[in-house]
Amino acid sequence: MVIKHRCANGIRILLEKIPYVRSVSMGIWVGTGSRYENVSNNGISHFIEHMLFKGTKTRSAREIAEAFDRIGGQVNAFTSKECTCYYAKVMDSDAPYALTILADMLFHSRFDRGELEKEKQVIGEEIKMYEDSPDDLVHDLLSAASFAHHPLGYPILGTKKTLADFGPDDLKKHMHTHYTPDNIVVSVAGRVNEDFIQTVEDIFMDYKVPEAEERQPAPSFSPGKIARKKETEQAHVCFGFEGVPSSDEAMVPLMVLNNALGGSMSSRLFQKIREELSLAYSVFSFHTAFKDSGLLTIYGAAAAGKVEELGKSILHIIDELTKKGLTDKELESSKAQIKGSILFGLESTNSRMGQNAKNEMYLGRELSIDEMIKKIDTVTLNDVQRVAKLIFSGPYSCSIVSPTGEMPAALIG
Repeated sequence: MVIKHRCANGIRILLEKIPYVRSVSMGIWVGTGSRYENVSNNGISHFIEHMLFKGTKTRSAREIAEAFDRIGGQVNAFTSKECTCYYAKVMDSDAPYALTILADMLFHSRFDRGELEKEKQVIGEEIKMYEDSPDDLVHDLLSAASFAHHPLGYPILGTKKTLADFGPDDLKKHMHTHYTPDNIVVSVAGRVNEDFIQTVEDIFMDYKVPEAEERQPAPSFSPGKIARKKETEQAHVCFGFEGVPSSDEAMVPLMVLNNALGGSMSSRLFQKIREELSLAYSVFSFHTAFKDSGLLTIYGAAAAGKVEELGKSILHIIDELTKKGLTDKELESSKAQIKGSILFGLESTNSRMGQNAKNEMYLGRELSIDEMIKKIDTVTLNDVQRVAKLIFSGPYSCSIVSPTGEMPAALIG
């Protein structure tokens, strides 16, 4: 059971007691990411995430790292399209101390100009590394093709140009606007008692800034096509179909559909593209749900001369699935795999901490394991086919990274 508490200033605290473990995972989740940026400050959310590790008024960057190493803990962070998270996993006895350090990073980071300039170089190298990985780059290009003129299409890392212009005041202003109490969830899971809620509240109760600004309108899906030339051994291809928001009733049938399409080794994409046709080593699909939109992605990589055949094969599999639906065997197998994945996640305090936070941020409530399993069990063949027709009946976006930099006619549709 997840205990929820809202502080007077609006910060939400989630606590799940797991008495049979000896660890505690905690995360400070902020409802901001690259979708809340603009053309000129793209990448600032990710930059702030980095800078919060670069020193506070009382701790240097080295001292922050040593503080967690000294207690045998782990600390990290990530930035996504819609949220930023600072998290740690420590032994239960060290939970209050670890949370104090995370709060110090959040409230008292110095944004020293010298450290800021050094971190620009680090993130610049991260951008180069990403651009050198065609299997990563092709996904960024698909986002741009799918959400043209909307920040959901922006790269999370930003660009070299935007990175160069950031100064300490820019970061502080962005934090003041988006790191607001009503936009923060503190999630804790592990060997903790209910009185830890008071510990969290004592640390965060004095945090007060204006309420978050009004959020952006929902993005509209755009069936764009983007090709990029790069010296690669393979052509990397992504197809994008308009998905559904995280709170949509179609989410669970879509999970079942996606798993059968390309989410496992027994999926149609894997069995046809890799095992039968030997066109690709890597081929899969996944659905990304946002608060007000979604994107179902299909990825495959093949020899440059085989990319048209790869594209045609993927589109044929989609067409067949849409017209005929799944078999009874595929339905039951897909449901079993999803339930197994969910239940395996229960063994990790980190997973439970993260899942609880996501449920609160995207659904506004706890979604219990029993409720989720029941939703999966009730999915029928008709439910899956109805969602398949919803997703695949419209136009699609496409991106390719290849030695020629051309978009084959077979992929354009």
